[in-house]
Amino acid sequence: MGKALKASLVAIVCLLAAACAGGREDGVIVIKFPHVVAPTTPKGKGAERFKQLVEQRLPGRVRVEVYPSGQLMNDDDSMEALAFGEVQMIAASLSKFDRLTKRFQVFDLPFLFPDIESVTRFQQSPEGRSLLGALADKGFLGLAFWHNGMKQFGAPRALRRPEDAAGLKFRIMESDVLLEQMRQIGGNAQKMDFGEVYQALQTGAIDAQENTWSNIYSQKFFEVQDYLMETNHGYIGYLLAVNPDFWNGLPADIRAELEQILDQVTREVNGESSAINAEALRKIIDSGASTLVELTPEELESWRAAMLPVWQLFEDQIGPDIVQAARAAGSPETIASPDSSR
Repeated sequence: MGKALKASLVAIVCLLAAACAGGREDGVIVIKFPHVVAPTTPKGKGAERFKQLVEQRLPGRVRVEVYPSGQLMNDDDSMEALAFGEVQMIAASLSKFDRLTKRFQVFDLPFLFPDIESVTRFQQSPEGRSLLGALADKGFLGLAFWHNGMKQFGAPRALRRPEDAAGLKFRIMESDVLLEQMRQIGGNAQKMDFGEVYQALQTGAIDAQENTWSNIYSQKFFEVQDYLMETNHGYIGYLLAVNPDFWNGLPADIRAELEQILDQVTREVNGESSAINAEALRKIIDSGASTLVELTPEELESWRAAMLPVWQLFEDQIGPDIVQAARAAGSPETIASPDSSR
């Protein structure tokens, strides 16, 4: 077989492999990127920035199609679609991955991270970075962690202490840790898709929810919640993931450029998330639609004490090394020892 023919056959095989790994139209690699939040949220802005930079730096070679606000599919459907190669990139909530590995449950432990900075320190630690590749054999190759922000409570009455939550129906993400968190404060947890929450609050199917200020504002939850409590009791973030076959099948130069773009976008998303949430809070307050409840240090401590048993129930499942690394990334003054309530 001549050298020219061999080269042609190799080129055809490479093109077919890349085409199977991801969408192609007229020789352009297409990256479909669905997500469920509004374009004004940290994730929404990150997806649009990724699209912008890709099309600036790889014109005619890669096109990114962003589908915000659940226009194409919800988080569960997007995870399945990514695993089967029907979409090429997602940024699903970290809570969604607890069905695939218990290690990701660390991000849902209440009052583990006192602020976004401590989350960043953990995610950049060896233990945190090990989670990026934890699901590659299941069809999810993690490339980055994207922040949304810290979680707050919304309810039909002021929740100053855990006992105030007794009997309320709380919407939660699909997380066993969050289910137990609500049990510890006497709430009735209901797992529900993000896109269904507003109507459920409006009709009374649920009473309460936990979310970041950016999500509470962009989804207008504040319009159907009489009280919002500033608790910062948990964290919402995302795993920016790709299908491993798609990613590894890309031409090396394109993959390298996409990695550089993602590094830049990740820095921007995570650097801007706190400001985006602060602006959302200001707009909520200015609306006058709901009452903001600022808890005293003593009241916050009562919430922390009530939720601390959740750590004891899940630490072994998650892995003591992961939990310890997360604790070490936070401020020791604000994180109680899980042994302190025994």
